[in-house]
Amino acid sequence: MKANMKNKYMLVFLFTITLVNAQAQSKNFEIGLGLGAYIYQGDLTPNQLGSFKTMTPGLHLFANKIASSNLSYRFNLAIAKLKGDESKYSNPEYRQQRNFKFKSPLIELSGLAVWDIRGNNFIRSKGRFSPYAFTGAGLSFLNIKPDWSSFNAEFFTSESEVMTGLNTDSQKKLPKILPFIPTGIGFRYEISTRFAVNTEATYRFIFNDYLDGFSYAANPKRDDHYHSITLGMVYKLGNKNRLDCPHVK
Repeated sequence: MKANMKNKYMLVFLFTITLVNAQAQSKNFEIGLGLGAYIYQGDLTPNQLGSFKTMTPGLHLFANKIASSNLSYRFNLAIAKLKGDESKYSNPEYRQQRNFKFKSPLIELSGLAVWDIRGNNFIRSKGRFSPYAFTGAGLSFLNIKPDWSSFNAEFFTSESEVMTGLNTDSQKKLPKILPFIPTGIGFRYEISTRFAVNTEATYRFIFNDYLDGFSYAANPKRDDHYHSITLGMVYKLGNKNRLDCPHVK
């Protein structure tokens, strides 16, 4: 646990050094900080939108380099946790008998291409509203801990798919690093020429069914995923706009 915390702090330190270095060398550069909720979506919840009953808080840091009026490139660091617990769902009945659960710390690194729909990247005047979309690629660093200690074996026959699948899953070496494709939308509102508030919804496609530590004992035909909703603050460095002069409305 202490080693994991040290690794997290080291990532934050390295990220901060990167931001300071970029600030000294780059114009039209932004940094941001956000807080949000991370939601697991997989076999341990019947909700198609994810397990909102086990959502967890997370911290989100980013550095953004503006490339054109519409396009910018962003580097993200997120520190959070993922959880799932099917005992929180009573329908169908077998979920409270199976009682699978999991938890995992999460460190996420990703690179994104961000498209400002209204082309406002160089025009950050007070009161301006900017919707945007983004996608990219990233890596999730995990320490997945599946838990079937409350599993009611008497409810399932010894030859059931749950029993045979649990035997298979318990011998599976779980991934420590998962590549993913993030995609999402966001909205940004300028409260000054330097500061803005933003909110984002991000979905991660991970193409793996062991995010929760279970597959054959649950539903091996469907991969697990997760998503987040964040609210944050953005600070713009460099020029106020491309020409470093006031914007004329």
